[in-house]
Amino acid sequence: MGRLFGTEGVRGIAVKELTTELSMQIGKALSFVLGQSAGKHPTILIGKDTRLSSDVLEAALCAGICAAGGDAVCLGVVPTPAVACLVQQRSAQAGVMISASHNAAEFNGIKIFGADGYKITDDMETLIEAFILERPKKITVVQGREVGRIYHDENAVYDYVTHLESLVTERFDGLRIAIDCANGCTCTTAMELFTRLGAQVYRIHAEPDGLNINLDCGSTHIGHLMDFVAKNQFDIGLAFDGDGDRCLAVDETGELVDGDKLMAIIAKVWKEQGRLNKDSVVVTVMSNLGFTSFAKMNGIRRVTSNIGDRYVLDKMLDGGYNLGGEQNGHIFFLDDATTGDGQLSALRILEIMVSKNKTLSALATIMKRFPQVMINVRIPEYQRENWKNDEVITSLIDRREAELGDEGRILVRESGNEPIIRVMIEGHEFNRINKLALEISELIRQRLC
Repeated sequence: MGRLFGTEGVRGIAVKELTTELSMQIGKALSFVLGQSAGKHPTILIGKDTRLSSDVLEAALCAGICAAGGDAVCLGVVPTPAVACLVQQRSAQAGVMISASHNAAEFNGIKIFGADGYKITDDMETLIEAFILERPKKITVVQGREVGRIYHDENAVYDYVTHLESLVTERFDGLRIAIDCANGCTCTTAMELFTRLGAQVYRIHAEPDGLNINLDCGSTHIGHLMDFVAKNQFDIGLAFDGDGDRCLAVDETGELVDGDKLMAIIAKVWKEQGRLNKDSVVVTVMSNLGFTSFAKMNGIRRVTSNIGDRYVLDKMLDGGYNLGGEQNGHIFFLDDATTGDGQLSALRILEIMVSKNKTLSALATIMKRFPQVMINVRIPEYQRENWKNDEVITSLIDRREAELGDEGRILVRESGNEPIIRVMIEGHEFNRINKLALEISELIRQRLC
């Protein structure tokens, strides 16, 4: 990771850490770098989520872009994948999304897409960082007629929804769908999209006030949707996150269908249809062991990446795979999109429900989840990474892994964002793995805290 850019762009507490000054500098540096390679007045699209801080950060970005001679095109409130889609449709030189995704309202972020719709490269991020942190005076500030302009694209939502609609071959007439918009970006798109395709749609958490994005709702807090679907007899529930790049589902009985199960359902059908590249799916090391069992039973190869959508995407591009994602519902369909798209995930599942004439609960039986226990151990900042060199800790982990054998697994990893060690254990018996997780986490506390 760079000094400003992490795996998800630039993020922090809005205005305090991700300041308006920094946002302006990012806009200025991006515009200047693009202007050098693309010629005068590069066009940069800007989307934003519903956070209170998004408007002021958008204004700062626009100011920086125009000061360095670029044109800023404001798309308004749109999902992150809409920016990736429209930057290609509009033949723009870059797209910027202002959002902190599934995080709370006090945070915000800036994510940059290149002209090809993919996140900009590490080299591009490093170059932008260098101009901001080391040589800001090297950025040429234009004047007179060379100052960029700010435009507002009134057709962004319509064109994005139309694009998604064009990707499906089935209609959803008669299906009753409950949608949790997380008080975020899909408030502007989901009702239009699924209604166009014939579904009867009911939305919850679709009244953003600038402060309630992801607040006890959406894909990170799905309990409310589970109760709502079961109580009101919907055919399916769909939960998005704040910026619309994740989707989790709820079946008609109110049971959660997570990203692993969604990918399993899609992979099985695609393999039957000859659409699954190399008969493979890319998942992270956090993917449930149940997915491994499903893949073996169905002749599908499980390709494993590190945790994080960026690593999933890199593995997919390197290997030529077209389906991959994470347990949290961030799924990539590289035949149709350059980034995760929650609404596209929903469309793919609904297509299969209609074409197979099956309920989601029936489709989800192809994968059985193994019990999983996760315990987070907060450690002092100065102890970061030290557990890996502590033979008492590593020896215990090795012994317990050997005891589990093929009946489970242990994954101990440190968070990249905060001083927390995550102890995750899967196995056939919950009581057994819970006991092991408590034992390992307690030893970590004793040794490091």
